[in-house]
Parts: sequence; structure tokens; C-alpha cells
Amino acid sequence: MSSTVMTHNQTTALPGALVLLLAAGAGLAAAALYYSQPMLGVLAGEFQASPVAIGLVPTLTQLGYALGLILLAPLGDRFDRRRIILGKAAILCIALLTAAAAPSIGVLLAASLAIGISATLAQDIVPAAATLAPESSRGKTVGTVMTGLLLGILLSRVVSGFVAEHAGWRGMFVVAALSIALLGVAVWRGLPRFVPTTQMPYLALMASLFTLLQRHAGLRRAALAQGLLSVAFSAFWSTLAVMLHAAPFHLGSAAAGAFGLAGAAGALAAPLAGKVADRKGPEVVTRIGAGLVVVAFLAMALGGMDAGGPLWLIALGAVVFDLGVQASLIAHQTIVYSLEPAARSRLNAVLMGSMFIGMASGAWLGSQALAQWGWPGVCGLAALAGGVALAVRLWPKAQA
Repeated sequence: MSSTVMTHNQTTALPGALVLLLAAGAGLAAAALYYSQPMLGVLAGEFQASPVAIGLVPTLTQLGYALGLILLAPLGDRFDRRRIILGKAAILCIALLTAAAAPSIGVLLAASLAIGISATLAQDIVPAAATLAPESSRGKTVGTVMTGLLLGILLSRVVSGFVAEHAGWRGMFVVAALSIALLGVAVWRGLPRFVPTTQMPYLALMASLFTLLQRHAGLRRAALAQGLLSVAFSAFWSTLAVMLHAAPFHLGSAAAGAFGLAGAAGALAAPLAGKVADRKGPEVVTRIGAGLVVVAFLAMALGGMDAGGPLWLIALGAVVFDLGVQASLIAHQTIVYSLEPAARSRLNAVLMGSMFIGMASGAWLGSQALAQWGWPGVCGLAALAGGVALAVRLWPKAQA
């Protein structure tokens, strides 16, 4: 086990194995948030739950993540980040096993909340990577870790759909718990300890989040716009499996999970937005991203999916709106991280917290829309959220 204490004067490049550990850790932790989504149709049948009730599974998972980001992420500045990562990994493993053994929808919902809270170890790994990397390669290192996180989010649906189809939904949660247990061992052996950067009491840390929101209009705009785009993102992914499981499609978990490949294709193209942001500015990228979300969901709303419309339209829509959401996130991070470099962890907590509040809201609103108005209602809700996000980005800065 490594016992090195990490300070801020690191000058040598990180070993490739350590970068891989960080990227894999971020991806596996973030993936835990989304394993349930392709299985929602199966879970609804298992527990005889209505679309609204089963929609609480992704809702509570995302809400837990938002709460964890806001309430726990700032602790990375106050305590050894390695210990925090290990503690959350242990809790996440237990929560996933609880979900696997859930005898009722109530236990599954409680486990979903715990999964969301503890999966925030992904947001402890990203600043850990920034701290470990020397300044000369910090951007590349953080970019690699973020790529791992993004792949974990998007490919989790593919893995979940496949495993659930062949080993059942309980088997998927067991596999997820095993992956986190192995991650914990790897972190224990390979990640150094970190020196806290502040002795600020917890309540003062929390209060500083509100101070940052009051101080920076750019943070408020970014948090609101990305939160709205996350409503659209989550409304789609949290209801897709239920829609495909029902008539006229009658498709299983594997088919629902396969659409994650389309989302991955769009999101992996999103880093190209960084080049556009460098040339034209991040504001332009946020507007293009929100515009893509609106166009994609309007096309799907009008595509006649409830009557057995073309599935390729969903795949194409997933490529386009995932590209828009992820490109906007990269641009919003660029905006936010430039506001106050000394408070980047807390700025990140605010931005990502608002994003996952949007995720939780989108999961709940999407299940309501699906129950009341079917798939066109879900897409209409998502298009509306994207349209409001676009309006936020188009609003003059002087009015922020």
C-alpha cells in the first residue's frame, strides 16, 4: 500500500497506470448511477410498479448524487481525499448489494438513494487527478479522467442491458458491486494520501458555496442552463427502457441498453467543442449545444414513436442531443473554472450539483410525462427544457 503524502509541488509526470486507475475509477463510480435505467421495464414488472413509481428509481439515484455533490464534495478540500474515496467506495458497494437483494420496491428506492450519494466518489477522483498531475500535463490528465467518467456513464447502459438480459437485473447489481470492490482495493494500493488544503470548518465550506453563487453571475447562468439541459437528458434516458418494453416494441433490456452506444457516439464527439470554444468562446458552444438538444427532441416528438415509428430516429436523436448536452457541459466548465481558480472544487460542486438536481427532476418529470402523454410528452418536455436553457444562454449578460 502506498503511504506517500501528496503535496502541491509535484513536478514529474504521472505513471500511466495511475492515470488509468483514476480514469477507470471515475468511470466505474459514475456508471453505478445508470445501471438501473435499461432495466426499468423489467423492474416495473418484477415489483408490479407503475411508471411513476418505477421512475423514482432513477429520480432518487440522481437526487442522491446531487445531495452528495453539494454536501460532501467540498470535504475534499478539508480532509485526505484518498480516505474519502475509500469510504465512499465501501458504502457504494454495500448499496449496490442491497439493491441486488431488494425484496420490495421500497428497499430498492432506499438503495438507489444511497447509490447516488456514494457514487460521488467520481467527483473526488477528478480533483485528485488535477492535484496529482504537474501543471505541464494537468489538462491532459484531467481530460483523460473525464473521458473515463464519460465512457462510464454512457457505456453503463450497454453493459447493464446485456448483463440483465443474460444474468437478470439482480446479477447486474452484483457485478456492479464487485467492480467497485475491486476499485477500492486498487485505490487502497495505488493512490497516495493527500494533504488538506484548508482548515475551514464544514459549515463555513458550505456557506462559501452560496457566497460563490452570489458573487458570480456566470456561475448562476451556467448552473441554471446546465441544470435545464440535464432535465432533458434524464427525462429521455430514464423513460426509454419503459417505452421500449411496452407495446408496440416489446424490446428487452439489451435493446434499451444498446441505445447507449448512440449516446456515446455523440458525447465522445463533444470534446471537439473545446476547440470551438478556444476559437469562438464558450458562450457560442453553450448556445449551439442547447440548440442541438431542442432540434433533436422536437424531431423525436414528431416522429410517431408511440405508433411504432422508426427506431433509427431515436438513435439519431440520442447522438445529437448527447452531443449538445456534453458540449455545453464542457463549455460551462470552461466558463466556471475561470471565475475563481482558488475555489474550483466548490465551483465544480455548484455546477455539478445543479446538473444532478436537473437529472433528478428530469427523471421524475419524464415518468410523469410518459404516464400522462406517452413518448411525445417526454420529448416535448425535453425540448421545452432545452429551449429554456437556450434562452438563458441568449439572455444578455447585463441581465444575468
